[in-house]
Amino acid sequence: MRDVLELKIMFVVCGEALFDVFATGTTPTGLGLDARIGGSPFNVAVGLKRLEQRVAFMGGVSRGFLGERLLQAFRDEGVEETCVHRLDAPTTLSLVGVDGHGVPSYSFYGAGCADRLLPLTALDTLPADTQAIHFGSYAMVVAPTADAQRALVAREHTHRVIAYDPNVRLNVEPNLQVWRDTLDWMSHRTHLLKVSDEDLGLLYPGTPHAELAARWRSAGVAMVVITRGGDGATGYAAEGEVPVAPVQVEVIDTVGAGDTFQAAMLTALAERGVLSVAALPHISAEVWRTVLSFAAQAAAITCSRRGADLPRRHELA
Repeated sequence: MRDVLELKIMFVVCGEALFDVFATGTTPTGLGLDARIGGSPFNVAVGLKRLEQRVAFMGGVSRGFLGERLLQAFRDEGVEETCVHRLDAPTTLSLVGVDGHGVPSYSFYGAGCADRLLPLTALDTLPADTQAIHFGSYAMVVAPTADAQRALVAREHTHRVIAYDPNVRLNVEPNLQVWRDTLDWMSHRTHLLKVSDEDLGLLYPGTPHAELAARWRSAGVAMVVITRGGDGATGYAAEGEVPVAPVQVEVIDTVGAGDTFQAAMLTALAERGVLSVAALPHISAEVWRTVLSFAAQAAAITCSRRGADLPRRHELA
């Protein structure tokens, strides 16, 4: 697949980069905490770079020491900072605790944080050679970042590929209708829509996946991909359904699996030279099957290791 297109296209990933903070136990004076860089868009950006794609991250990042650590992570991975917007605002923290029975609890500290404050002026930093833009997670539903990202979608969707993964986070925005309205708006401007069956169970309980996919394809989506965890994935394209079986692997955890799938799917399309507004509606079922199988293989690698440790290109056939 890599021989098909040697010239790397430019991706831009929009959204949040934050810290997941885990409680590690009590100390004589309080609690031990372990802060780890996270955020679905952060993972997608890193995943694309590890798969040898050119990628920049667009999002608000704090000027404080936590923001500096986020930037260092991008630099270490090779993700371009062209579209990063530095702000005098805190960094979002997602606190994860576990009770005596092993049940996790989550507390989200994000109000007024940098990832929610992306201004419209940030849109002017989009590289001229950008060919595909990925959006996802809660940055699409919290203002003013959501407003800036919608403005970018509205401006660019006729000539650049728009990819979207809702990645619902109810601990940030508990109103399901907000997520539904956003998905509806995006479906008229998105070329590649990936959504998990878990998210669909929240947003449209009881509605058949094929019915939802048909609705979004009628709105203009070229390809709808519904991932089903250990049951694989199904694509809904012009030629019909494209089922892909899961890759058998010993699962350590599933953190970052969906983000890996998205990055790998975009990579496979780019390597075949078909990641364009004009080409996507005409991709055959056979090619889609290959692309989705590649993405499933990448996601399986992530599931086989601890945390969101996304694979590099040499690990994939």
